[in-house]
Amino acid sequence: MIIDKLNKIYYSYTGNQAKEINELPSSGSSRRYFRITGNKTFIGVSGTSQEENNAFIYMARHFRQKGLNVPEVYYQSDDKFFYLQEDLGDVLLFHAIEKGRKSCVFDEYERRLLRKTISQLPAIQVTGAYHFDFRRCYPQPAFNRRSILWDLNYFKYCFLKATGMDFQENRLEDDFQKLSDVLLCTASDTFLYRDFQSRNVMIKDGEPWFIDFQGGRKGPVYYDVASFLWQAKANFPEDLKKELLAEYMTALSRYIPVKETDFLNQLRHFVLFRTLQVLGAYGFRGYFEKKPHFIQSVPYAIENLLRLLRDDFPAYPYLCSVLRELTGLKQFSDDIQKRLLEVKIVSFAYKKGIPNDPTGNGGGFVFDCRAINNPGKYERYNHFTGLDEPVIRFLEDDGEITRFLTHVHTLVDASVKRYLDRGFTNLMVCFGCTGGQHRSVYSAQQLAERLHATFGVKIHLTHREQNIEQIFNAVQ
Repeated sequence: MIIDKLNKIYYSYTGNQAKEINELPSSGSSRRYFRITGNKTFIGVSGTSQEENNAFIYMARHFRQKGLNVPEVYYQSDDKFFYLQEDLGDVLLFHAIEKGRKSCVFDEYERRLLRKTISQLPAIQVTGAYHFDFRRCYPQPAFNRRSILWDLNYFKYCFLKATGMDFQENRLEDDFQKLSDVLLCTASDTFLYRDFQSRNVMIKDGEPWFIDFQGGRKGPVYYDVASFLWQAKANFPEDLKKELLAEYMTALSRYIPVKETDFLNQLRHFVLFRTLQVLGAYGFRGYFEKKPHFIQSVPYAIENLLRLLRDDFPAYPYLCSVLRELTGLKQFSDDIQKRLLEVKIVSFAYKKGIPNDPTGNGGGFVFDCRAINNPGKYERYNHFTGLDEPVIRFLEDDGEITRFLTHVHTLVDASVKRYLDRGFTNLMVCFGCTGGQHRSVYSAQQLAERLHATFGVKIHLTHREQNIEQIFNAVQ
């Protein structure tokens, strides 16, 4: 039936029969896409909602008139369920940055694509809104309290309740109302794309082209920035987020005034809201429709939520307490723990060999403490280790070990930061001295305590020759 309809509209538009019609992979939408080849090639679209199809076609034609990179729509069927649009190729931005997403190391080509993409967003939001008839939007003409509460309740019913958590619904609804007030406090006549993320950007001749904006409406600019930079599986490291945020604010300032501090403060609330909306979608598509792609994405969204909750949202105390309990549920925390960085720190004696790395990664830093003044030369320290006050006082009063550790901390801190950005799970740091008793033990202990206090990462500390082990659990 669908193939027949696509054949018919292809013939109506071109006057020729289609040669081949092949369905393209779909995402979460009920819309279906087909590549139709013949004397000309188009993308044929089958949508189940006439109103949604009409909204997309109106938007696409309006944006083309404004010079924006969106596909041209050529022809629509009489029943409004099918249409032909421009074929932009097969390269999604999501796939073009795949190496970066998987490694958390984005090369210059990937960063350039991301910068190009986010720097064009203000043109869609501001230029795209000029003379735009928001009455043509579907299902809502504007981002309003009703649409906010729809999304928050989507999260509540399709995700939160599906976990089996107990919560006080009236208190949660009170905080939902407060969040709505904050989100609506900045009125805007700009276009809200609504699903601005890397799966909805095509790369053609090195330039970004924008698709699937049919859910757009009038609304604040923050929502789209949150959607793009905090997309659950985007895996953007913090330095790249900051770079792209700066790129966006610079581009936006060409259209409207931007106060960076105010912008970032308001953006946090939209990131929280968008994360909850995404979890609601994942719950529905994953738990109820049994689509594995969405279930697999849940842990990434939970991680985003964990990072957000590091800084409190005082306006929504009950919501935050529920979300903290949610992120601590075993089905989520176990998976997150598997991907958290663990730093293994070992003190050892060189004469007994450098420790092996049990993770199979081949080891990490090995620092030689033997050049430092050795308390072991003095008989009165023979029965003490680098954990005992007399040895600690000797080493710190001498000062050599303090200067040594200053350099160690600079090197290891830099690696921990990059490992966290890239999502790596194991780092090993070893300190060796003659007997593995004084200098190496002191150094390992100092680094362990410092890294845990600074970064909150899990530390597995081993003083090998002393048969002492200590675990510092990750601080979430």
